[in-house]
Amino acid sequence: MEERKLLHGFLAESQKGLPPRRMKDSYIEVLLPLGSQPELREKYLTVQNTVRFGRILEDLDSLGVLICYMHTKIHSAKMSPLSIVTALVDKIDMCKKSLSPEQDIKFSGHVCWVGKTSMEVKIQMFQLHGNEFCPVLDATFVMVARDSENKGPAFVNPLVLESPEEEELFRQGELNKGRRVAFSSTSLLKMAPNAEERTTIHEMFLSTLDPKTISFQSRVLPPNSVWMENSKLKSLEICHPQERNIFNRIFGGFLMRKAYELGWATACNFGGSRPFVVAVDDIMFQKPVEVGSLLFLSSQVCFTQENYIQVRVHSEVASLQDKEHMTTNVFHFTFMSEKEVPLVFPRTYGESMLYLDGQRHFNSMSVPVTLNKEYLVEP
Repeated sequence: MEERKLLHGFLAESQKGLPPRRMKDSYIEVLLPLGSQPELREKYLTVQNTVRFGRILEDLDSLGVLICYMHTKIHSAKMSPLSIVTALVDKIDMCKKSLSPEQDIKFSGHVCWVGKTSMEVKIQMFQLHGNEFCPVLDATFVMVARDSENKGPAFVNPLVLESPEEEELFRQGELNKGRRVAFSSTSLLKMAPNAEERTTIHEMFLSTLDPKTISFQSRVLPPNSVWMENSKLKSLEICHPQERNIFNRIFGGFLMRKAYELGWATACNFGGSRPFVVAVDDIMFQKPVEVGSLLFLSSQVCFTQENYIQVRVHSEVASLQDKEHMTTNVFHFTFMSEKEVPLVFPRTYGESMLYLDGQRHFNSMSVPVTLNKEYLVEP
């Protein structure tokens, strides 16, 4: 960090002082040689002989940061004066392709939108099938630039658009930003549910009343249903220095992998079969995790529909000194089970809000996926 203090002189005082960059300037392709390096394969292997999606999340996060450093590169500096951190995983949508641990994987991506201090990155992942790389997933990350000591915001290079396709990508980035603002402003932590959602919750409540008693207190579960409170799993991680980044904070990809693996276990335990990830949605990095922290992860099923299981994982940390718990992340994962799963029913008002929040995230999924026997993406 002492060395990074010396980089302050390279920081721009305004965005106008930075040279514009093209999308192709940050474009990068990275090969994950699972097919040709068996020793690497072990790190990515599941017991079902598929690829661990948690490892892929780590790779996507690292690649997103690298792409942003390509966009903001200063050729006269030995190292970047910027600290690039992941602000948000906007969306990761899976395609209907299996992930084999014996075929090479290719990642490609570039910066597609910039604000003054933030960048949106599109990443695609492909896997070799025969002689061609077939698409596996699309990911959208939002990264922010901070100063060399990661203490305050820093300006990033503006983006020059060179084709109608690039203009469309940039316009989509603007729409994504607007959608995130709108989604945040209507959050159930800020506003009451709408009329349709209130009706949904009231009808669910009425369906759990015991017909034998005329009482709001006596509740019974409808057939093939589970109380939300009985779908929880929890875990604890000690944040060791091995998982730190260059700023002496815990690597965001590690946090995503741990949250995903707990979410997958929750969906597996709930559905009674090995689930497959369909989408990752709206992971907000609210607070950095310090080395040495205790990381508490709490996961629960908050919405189900047919074969789909919507899982919410809440992450909080406590230092060993003050023991005060602080929320760092909330993760949203959509899984699919091989068979139809039970309905979840909220018992309290707080659980009802979690249910509606889960329903909103589920409905925001780009394209509902049809279950395919080849569709094998596990933790």
